[in-house]
Amino acid sequence: MLQTVWVSSPGSWALQESNSHRQAKKRCWKCRFVRTVIQHPCRRHAPKRSRKERMLRKIQICLCFCFVSGILYEISLLSSSVFSYLPMAQHYLTPEQVLNLGKSIIFLETTERLEPPPLVSCSVESAARIYQDRPIILFMRGLTNETALDMNTSYAAFSLLSSMKNVFIFPLQMETVFQETPLLQWYNQVVPEQEKNWVHVSSDASRLALIWKYGGIYMDTDVISIRPIPQESFLAAQKSRFSSNGIFGFPARHKFIWDCMENFVLKYNGNIWGNQGPFLMTRMLKTLCNLTDFQGTEDHSCQNISFLNPQRFYPIPYPAWSRYYQVWDKSPNFNHSYALHLWNFMNRNRKVVVAGSNTLAEKLYKTYCPTTYEDLVQNAKHRDLPGPED
Repeated sequence: MLQTVWVSSPGSWALQESNSHRQAKKRCWKCRFVRTVIQHPCRRHAPKRSRKERMLRKIQICLCFCFVSGILYEISLLSSSVFSYLPMAQHYLTPEQVLNLGKSIIFLETTERLEPPPLVSCSVESAARIYQDRPIILFMRGLTNETALDMNTSYAAFSLLSSMKNVFIFPLQMETVFQETPLLQWYNQVVPEQEKNWVHVSSDASRLALIWKYGGIYMDTDVISIRPIPQESFLAAQKSRFSSNGIFGFPARHKFIWDCMENFVLKYNGNIWGNQGPFLMTRMLKTLCNLTDFQGTEDHSCQNISFLNPQRFYPIPYPAWSRYYQVWDKSPNFNHSYALHLWNFMNRNRKVVVAGSNTLAEKLYKTYCPTTYEDLVQNAKHRDLPGPED
C-alpha cells in the first residue's frame, strides 16, 4: 500500500544542503544526497569509523534507497489510474463528488426495484471494463440514503456491481437533479400518479439534467459496451434522420442539452411515448442540421455535434430485436459498433440469457460482462438443477 507522505509545499521535495558544505558541492555531490537522506556528514570530512559502523551505514543507505524506490513505484501505479485508490473510500463519496471527476458514464433505474436484473448488471459491468479510467454511475430510484450506505446486501447483482472499483451506485433524487435547470418547474407541477409513462418520462428528464450539469455519456441499462466511443459530443442515430436518446454524450453545460430541456417543458406531452425522448432529440437536431440518409458506415456531423451511424449502436434494428436471443450460424463481429442496444423495451423481459443456450446474447455476456454471466446466469442454472431429494 502507498504510504502517506505529508508535503508542506511543492518546493519541499528539493534536497537542501547545509551552509557549511556548500563550498564542497562539486567535490561531494554523491555524499550530499546520502547526507540529506540519512542526516550524516560527508564521508570525506568524517572521522574514521570502525568496520561495523561502516557496514551499518551501508545498510542504512540501502534501506533508504529501497524506501524511496518503493514510494516512486507506488506513485507510478497511482498515476496510472485515477481509481486505483477509490475502493477504500468509494462508499463515502457523494454523487456530486464523483460526477465532478468528469466524463462519467451514467445509467438510470427509474423503477423502484432494488435488484438489478442480469441485463442491467451486464450493461454496467461492460461499461466498467471498457472505460476503466472513468466513473460508472448507476442511479437507482428505489434507493434511499440509508440503503445506499448498506453495501452488505443480499441482492446478488447489487453486491456484484458495488464491488467494482470504478462503479458507484447512488439514489436517484430527482428534485436535486433538476435544480438549476428548466425541468425543476415542470417537476414541481407534474403529478407522477397521473402520468401514463412516468418511468420513461422521468428517465428522459433526469438524463438531460445530469449530462447538462456534469457532462459525460448517458447509456440505457440495456446497452452493452464493446469498445470506447471516441466522440465527446454526439447523438446516436437509431435510423436515418432519427435520433435515439438511449445513448448520447456531451460536455457539461452544452447549449444543445439546455435547449432540449427547454423544449421538454415547452412541448411536454407525457401521454405520447417518446415525445420527451427520441422524438425530442430528433426535432431539436433538425433545428440545427439538414438530416440526410446514411450511406455505408460514415457518421454525420453538424455544428460540432456528431450524429453517429446506426451501425455504431443499432446494427440490429428494433423490428429484429429478438435476433439477440437466437442462435446464429456465424455470429456477427460488430466491427463498426461501439456498443449494442438490446431493445429491452421491446423484449419486456420476456427473453433472458440462458446458460448453455449458445444464443448471440449469451456470447455477448461471456465476452463483455463475464462476472455477470458467471455470478447471475451460470449460477442461476445451477440453482435450477434438481437436487438428489427431487
